[in-house]
Amino acid sequence: MIKSTGEKWFSIFNTLLMIFIMFLMLAPFWFSLVGSFNEGLDYLRGGVYFWPREFTLSNYIAVFSDPTIYNAYLVTIARTLLGTVLHVLFTGLVAYGLSRPSLKGKSVYLIYIMITMFFSGGLIPTYLLYRNLGLLDNFLVYIIPSMFSVWNMMILLSFFRSIPESLIESAKIDGAGEYRIFAQFIIPLSMPALAAIALFTGVGHWNSYYDTLMFTTSDSLQTVQLFLMRVVTDADFAQGMSAQAASVVPEQAKKTSPETLKLAMMIATTAPILVIYPFLQRFFVKGVMIGSIKG
Repeated sequence: MIKSTGEKWFSIFNTLLMIFIMFLMLAPFWFSLVGSFNEGLDYLRGGVYFWPREFTLSNYIAVFSDPTIYNAYLVTIARTLLGTVLHVLFTGLVAYGLSRPSLKGKSVYLIYIMITMFFSGGLIPTYLLYRNLGLLDNFLVYIIPSMFSVWNMMILLSFFRSIPESLIESAKIDGAGEYRIFAQFIIPLSMPALAAIALFTGVGHWNSYYDTLMFTTSDSLQTVQLFLMRVVTDADFAQGMSAQAASVVPEQAKKTSPETLKLAMMIATTAPILVIYPFLQRFFVKGVMIGSIKG
């Protein structure tokens, strides 16, 4: 296909613009990565941008010398996996039920659900509700409140409605019940949409720290994001991590600083999601496109 001069110039301009935007997106992460591998005292001199001037692993040694970070990782991984699976399952079941033409009072249910999307009780009523339910300082505070999302339910609802009704009717003729239809027909056909919802939910669980800050007090329930917040906002805490690492390996004291420890902790909390994301990206893009077209 022969392109006109205007189309060629547009392609060149569009490519340069995308490269510039990509640089703006990647630059902060790259600078953090470079700083996390640079010696702390040398980093304070400035001028470390594109490559470590004094390469060291001391910052990561200091970060992972704190035993509480391992429990924080376990809690975060557990809430991310369990919370994501239950969210997709529960939200999918609600969406599937509302997608059935035979459901009586469907419009009433939808109106009731949509109201909760725009109005909430606020922080204090939510805190009192969690207290009465026994969720305060409980691991389930990460799971139960996040099992359902109105927005994700609407996305799945529009997707389920696009599945041919004849397929479901044929399964019923063969003796399949609603749960079997959902498990053996709806879920396999909806994998792109479900994967997109799972990615959104998983990233949300991994990055969440507010619920840990507000509804838990036990150190055993601390998540890795709250650990990161303490490192970033509390200079004494970061200095204490450096001192703890120096007590294990004395040479580490001169190779770390609160600033490089913050950068190392940022990379340590971001890396797992960056590793997983490429494997789910194709489902994510496909799921969003299908939902936008068929919705």
